[in-house]
Amino acid sequence: MKKTKSLGFSNRLAYALNPVEVKETIEYSKVRRVKNTILGTVKNPYNIIVFVLLLTLGYLIVVPLVEMIHSTFFVAFGDVRRIPGSAVGDFTLHHWNRIFNSPVSEALMFRPFRNSLILGVSVASISAVLGSLMAWIMVRTDLPGKKFLSVMMIIPYMLPTWTISLMWLTVFRTGTRGGMPGFLSGMGLQIPTWLAYGPFPIIVVMSLSGFGSTYLLVSGALSSVNSEVEEMASIMGASKARLLRKITFPLVLPAMMSGFILSLASAMGSFSTPALLGSRVGYDTIATMLVSSLRTRDFNAGYIITLVLIVIVAIAVFINQKMIGIRRSYATIMGKGGRTTPLSLGKAKYPLLGFLSVFMTITVVIPMFVLLLDTVMLVPGVYSLSNFTLHYWIGGQGDVAMFGGMAGVFQHPWFWRSFRTTMLLTVCVAVIGMFTGQFLGYVCTRGRGRISGRILEQCAFLPYMIPSVTFGALYLSMWIEPRWFIPSLYGTFALLVLICVVNGLPSASRAGTANMMQIGYDLEEAASIQGASFIRRFGKIVLPLAKPGFLTGFILIFMSTITTLDLIILLMSTNVTTLSYMVFSFSESGDSAHASVLSAFMFLLVLITYLIAIKIGKVDLAAAYGGSSGGGKGK
Repeated sequence: MKKTKSLGFSNRLAYALNPVEVKETIEYSKVRRVKNTILGTVKNPYNIIVFVLLLTLGYLIVVPLVEMIHSTFFVAFGDVRRIPGSAVGDFTLHHWNRIFNSPVSEALMFRPFRNSLILGVSVASISAVLGSLMAWIMVRTDLPGKKFLSVMMIIPYMLPTWTISLMWLTVFRTGTRGGMPGFLSGMGLQIPTWLAYGPFPIIVVMSLSGFGSTYLLVSGALSSVNSEVEEMASIMGASKARLLRKITFPLVLPAMMSGFILSLASAMGSFSTPALLGSRVGYDTIATMLVSSLRTRDFNAGYIITLVLIVIVAIAVFINQKMIGIRRSYATIMGKGGRTTPLSLGKAKYPLLGFLSVFMTITVVIPMFVLLLDTVMLVPGVYSLSNFTLHYWIGGQGDVAMFGGMAGVFQHPWFWRSFRTTMLLTVCVAVIGMFTGQFLGYVCTRGRGRISGRILEQCAFLPYMIPSVTFGALYLSMWIEPRWFIPSLYGTFALLVLICVVNGLPSASRAGTANMMQIGYDLEEAASIQGASFIRRFGKIVLPLAKPGFLTGFILIFMSTITTLDLIILLMSTNVTTLSYMVFSFSESGDSAHASVLSAFMFLLVLITYLIAIKIGKVDLAAAYGGSSGGGKGK
């Protein structure tokens, strides 16, 4: 009787007359509702995209990590002679004991770990403070010349750390640790070793490179915050210091912490800068020990070091989320239009402009000038007009015996081969990453209130937690052997494209999210009511409106890919090389002149591309970062 209470009068009557038939009808209705629900879920385009993306990201990010952990607990073929009485496939803790509890633990793990931790925290702290301060000055004040200075602020971000390292060596190289003397030594000055090599130059170089990303994150956040809140506090009598501490700082704290974590992960996982500036004085880091282990085919030791790096960054991200919460955006843009009124600097305006001009001149202009000057000096370290030459660029002085009589870089087939590989890699990664980032941004913004959207956003964020050289080690372990129907990809161009696209997902999805947040859902909803399919809605509404953000995403990926080194250094082969790898090879062998030529060439290429994008496409990198890093939500 209880089962019939929920039925209407007529249904209860029918149930009393023919209970079996009514019961079957009710059961059929339940089954049909469940079936329709399942079909609706399966056929929903949003769910299909989420499923495909989650499956792809899981295979390309989670699977190699799980396989790497698994391999550290079993005996491989090359470990049999190191572990007496063992056979291939046996379970073992030998690799973990060797790294953490053996006579070589101090050299393999603990000393490099201490060095990496000091570098990471120092670089992250300096970058967070410097980048945030610069962003506030450029966005919130009436400083003159901001358009020119903003371009200068982006230059360190465009330059990879290994290029800035070469600039540092060009200026401060002593000549007593291998290679030719630098600019200051050539002028007769005595340069102390600690200024040229070791932790001090490594921290300075990586901080100059790292503050650019924090600057973009914080400036994007500040640009989207309505200044009326600060103005009201100022009217109420709040001082500038109190205004910054109580209003501005809490609003941009998520962006600052994101910059801190990004700089920490980058510094602790950086290989090229510690290798160029630290190896000559025996200053090892976790990243250099990782590459050294993998180069000597001590794979399991390298994998364990990789896992240590991942755990460190994961802990930092967890602490970050606990400190500021998982919410990464503030709703400071409401229904009515907002405005941003610059804060008057008063008498401090021109002294501050002078200080910033001197700062950028010392950190960017002079090192770049000296690097370019080094490329046209026939004898390195001798700076005079009689020593001027274009030999290292275009050749022409065949009697030069330096560096084995090598001619200019533009005359060598390896340059054009590496140049073609670099440009093809950059364009492929930028195009694929651009469209992937927009799709991820679309799903993340449309699914902000759903569990699927949050899961996908976190999966796309995973490469952000893995340092570049560590990510290269993951893919080395994954693709060094055939997998199912896919052959071994080690040493192929396809593997470089794959790893660069996956590693660039956080930046690409951030740019895509910032772009898609500006597109309201009302237009799609109206088209859906009219019967338009998902593909038609996406192609006719979303893509045309998202076009302005496509170029920003393309340039963002282009700049990071063309100069990448740490990510792909473990995947290089004799058949596939890039310009960045050639620069590192020249510098490692002591050929500073040809290394400087290639570095200057790549810098000019990136700078010209960026300036053209600003002029023609109105590219705004700060806007690309601001959408998901602490900026206000778009309409």
